[in-house]
Amino acid sequence: MPSKAVGQRRRPTQERAKETRQHILDTAARLFGDRGIENTSTNRIAAEAGLSIGTVYRYFSDRTVIVEELLERLLESIERRFTERLDRAERSVEDMTADILAAICDELVDNAKLVRALAAGVQFYNSGIPEFEPRLRLLVKVLLIQILGPSDDHELDVMAFVLVNTGFSAVLRASALEVDPEERREAIVMTARMIGAWSTAEIERRAKDSA
Repeated sequence: MPSKAVGQRRRPTQERAKETRQHILDTAARLFGDRGIENTSTNRIAAEAGLSIGTVYRYFSDRTVIVEELLERLLESIERRFTERLDRAERSVEDMTADILAAICDELVDNAKLVRALAAGVQFYNSGIPEFEPRLRLLVKVLLIQILGPSDDHELDVMAFVLVNTGFSAVLRASALEVDPEERREAIVMTARMIGAWSTAEIERRAKDSA
């Protein structure tokens, strides 16, 4: 049975390993955003991070794995922001939608250069922004059930597909670096208004059909 002292010695090593891994990812994210993915080698990442190339390879087998890890980190952050705002208590669909879209937009603006690099690397890495859609669609289905109540699963899938492509496309374009903050706010408000109007009409249609 390992002694308590052994466990205490291991913890700093594990923490350092975690910090080193995050440092490599942070450095790669900055370089990918500034230079593009294809123009950034693992050697360049190692040099910028102040590490040996062997250390980088100890954590990531190649550049593609780094890209996948950065994408996963971005997706998890967006999912967290989304789920934190799913509570409908005393809020209209329009207000909640605007809050969700603004939160996602903030995340994309904070990582705008990296998002652009990931989008540009879609074909080369068979990864990138399209990965958002299937994962966001599940969250949107949860939102739709909250708004509309239990529904046919296929119908929910179609609705989620439409809403994700409407809402997220607007957010993705609004979060571009060249978009003015006021224009970004207006795009989010207008998109939320349209989704809110659609949800009201859908609720009324369902009530009429069930009458």
